[in-house]
Amino acid sequence: MPIVAIPSLLRNLTNGKESITVPGATIREVIDNLESRYPGMKARLCENDRIKPGIAVYVNGLLTRGSILERVDADAEIHFLPAIGGGISETFH
Repeated sequence: MPIVAIPSLLRNLTNGKESITVPGATIREVIDNLESRYPGMKARLCENDRIKPGIAVYVNGLLTRGSILERVDADAEIHFLPAIGGGISETFH
């Protein structure tokens, strides 16, 4: 199952867990399974059934296209990170 690294700003939803193993063959399935375990996670990551603007998704260290339909391998490592830019981000609030 994919391993999801939890950014520090989302750890309040996971009781402080830094990484979580969760089933899913696509980014969408991973997010939906995160949501079922940790309510509120999807709202922090998605908007209108898409990854929120300002969030970068990395799979196995490579930046993805940001599509929730992106396929992931069973042993994938997934990171949801605020995109780097100037100013203050409200992405994870």
